[in-house]
Amino acid sequence: MKRNFFEGIAKPAGLLIALMLTAGSCRQNLLDTTPYGSISSANMWTTDNLTDLGITGVYQALRQGITNSGASGRELYHFDRLGFTGQTTGGDEVVNGTVAASSGLFSNVWKEMYEGVHRANDAIVNMPKISPSPAEKKARYIAEAKVLRAYYYSRLNQLYKGVPIYLEPVTVENMTKGRETEAKVWEVVIQDLTDAINEPNLPAKYAKSAGQYGHVTKGAAYALRGKAYLYQKKWTEAAADFAKVKEAGYLLFSDYRTLFKEINEQCDEMIFSIQNIGVDGYGSTTQWYCGNRSSFGSGSTAGAGWNTFHVSPNLVDLYENADGSNFNWDDVLPGYTKMDVAKREVFFLRNNLTDTEITTFKNKGLDMSLYLPSGNEERIKKAYESRDPRLKLNVITPYATYVGRPINGADQTFTSRWPNRNENPPVLDLATDTKGQFYYLYRKFVYEGSTELINRQYGPIDFPIIRYADVLLMWAEALTELGQLTDAAALVNQVRARAGVALLNSSAATTVKDQADLRERVRNERRREFPNEGINYFDELRWGTWKTKVFAQGSGVKQIWGAVVVPYNLKGDYLETWPVPPTEIQMNPTLTQNPGWIN
Repeated sequence: MKRNFFEGIAKPAGLLIALMLTAGSCRQNLLDTTPYGSISSANMWTTDNLTDLGITGVYQALRQGITNSGASGRELYHFDRLGFTGQTTGGDEVVNGTVAASSGLFSNVWKEMYEGVHRANDAIVNMPKISPSPAEKKARYIAEAKVLRAYYYSRLNQLYKGVPIYLEPVTVENMTKGRETEAKVWEVVIQDLTDAINEPNLPAKYAKSAGQYGHVTKGAAYALRGKAYLYQKKWTEAAADFAKVKEAGYLLFSDYRTLFKEINEQCDEMIFSIQNIGVDGYGSTTQWYCGNRSSFGSGSTAGAGWNTFHVSPNLVDLYENADGSNFNWDDVLPGYTKMDVAKREVFFLRNNLTDTEITTFKNKGLDMSLYLPSGNEERIKKAYESRDPRLKLNVITPYATYVGRPINGADQTFTSRWPNRNENPPVLDLATDTKGQFYYLYRKFVYEGSTELINRQYGPIDFPIIRYADVLLMWAEALTELGQLTDAAALVNQVRARAGVALLNSSAATTVKDQADLRERVRNERRREFPNEGINYFDELRWGTWKTKVFAQGSGVKQIWGAVVVPYNLKGDYLETWPVPPTEIQMNPTLTQNPGWIN
C-alpha cells in the first residue's frame, strides 16, 4: 500500500471556491483514520496536522472530474477524445459540431480549476499567518501550493486564453475581476513557478518511497515553467528549464512495456503524478472507461469495462515501421488505400466464417472474393508486425490477445476478433460494449487479469501529469525552433531508442531534411508516445494544428478500417478557444466572452 496518497479532504463551499474544507484522514496511515468535520479556512491551519491536511486539499483539486459513476469527460485522459489520437463512442459535442457555450464541459472545467486556485490561495496566504508548523516546512508547502496554483492557471489559460487572476482568498461576492490577457496569465504562472524554484526548502527530486514522494519538486516546477515558455514561444528559456529537469536527476525508465504498471509508478521518469490507490474514491478509472467487457470487474468474475474511450485509426496508422519508414497499407494489401473505405472491412474478418456470416457481409456489399477463409487473420496481422513496438503496447490491435477476467476459476486470454461471437471458452473473443463496431482499444492503463486491481472503480496506478519523455520531446521542440537540429534529434532519439524504433538520421527513411521536417517528426513522436495520457488535444491546440489534423476530410469516430460511425463537424474556428461559461458572465458582468461564442 502506498504510504503517501493524497487523500481528498475538500468539498466546495460555493460555486467556485472552497473555503470550507471537509478533512479526510491522515495521509501517513490510511488504516488509522480520524475523520474531521467541516473546518473553516481560519481554523484549517491551526495545528501541524491540519496544516498537512490543508496542503493535501490543494493537491486534491487535481482529482476533480474523477468519478466512478460514469465518465465525466474532464479527466486528463478523457481529453484525448478531442485530439488526433483518440475518440469516444458516439463522438463528442465539441467535435460533432453541436456544442454550445452553455455546455457543462466548459463550466465544470472552469469551476474545478478555479477551486484548485482558491485552495492554493488559502494555503499561500493563511498558512504563514496561522500555522504553528516549522518555518522550513511551511516554506516548502507554500512553494508546493504555488506550483499547484501555476498548474491550475496553466490549464485555464490553455483553454480559455485569458482569465481573471486571483492571488489571495476572496468570497464569491468579491469575485468581480475582469479577464487578464493570455500573456498576463502566463506571467503569473511563471512567477509562481520561479518563486517555487527559488525556495531552498523545495527539493529537486524525491527518491522512490521517500516520505514526501508525490509532492511536487523543483524538477516539476522547471518542467511546468518550460512548458509555459513553449506556449509563449520563448524557446531559449524553455530549453534551459528542460535542461534543469535533467540536472534534477530525472531520466527515462528503461522499459516502455512496464512503465505504466504499479511497480514502476515511482520510477525516475515520473516527475509529477496524480497519486492513486486501490480504494474507493482514490483510484484511477482507466480500467472502467478504457477497458472492455472481458476486463476484470467489480470484485467478481463479471466483465465490467466500458470502452467509452478508444483509439483513433489516425494514431495506429501513424506508427512507423520498426526501421523508421512510414507505414503504408498498400505495402501489406496492394490497392487498399484506393478502395472504398467501407469495403476494406473484408480484410479484417475472422477465419472460417459461417455461411450465414458470409451472406451477411455479401449483403453489406463486401467483395468476398478477397476473403481468405483460412488465412484472413494471418494476413491482416502482418499489418501490425514489424512496427514501432509502442503500437502493440498502447493499443489492442486486431487478432492480438489480452489477458482478462477469470472464467471457470482462471484468468483467460481473449483475442480481438471480428465479428465477435462468444466470450466464453473455448472461443474467448474479446468482448466490448460496442459489438456492432470494431474499434482499436487501449492497452495502456488497462489492467490485465484479476490481480492488478480490486475493482474497476479504483485502480492503484498513478496517473502521470508530466514525465521525463514529455520533457525530452518538449526540449527537442524548443531546440528545433532555435535551429539546433542535431541536438534536437539527439533528444528525440533517446525516446526512440527506448521504444525500439530506428533512430533519426540512421537511414534514408529517418534522415532529417530540414527544420520543418524535424518539427513534424517531433510532433508525431509526441502523438505516438503519449496516447491515453491527456496530452495530444492540448498539443494540437498549442501547435495550431487541431483544425487540420482532427477535422481532415472524412473525419469522425472511425472503425478500424476507417469507416466513419459518427462524422465530425467543425462548427467554427472559434472552437479552438473555449468560451467563458455564460453562468460566470451572469454572476460577474465584467467578464467578456471569447469571439464567436454566443452566451
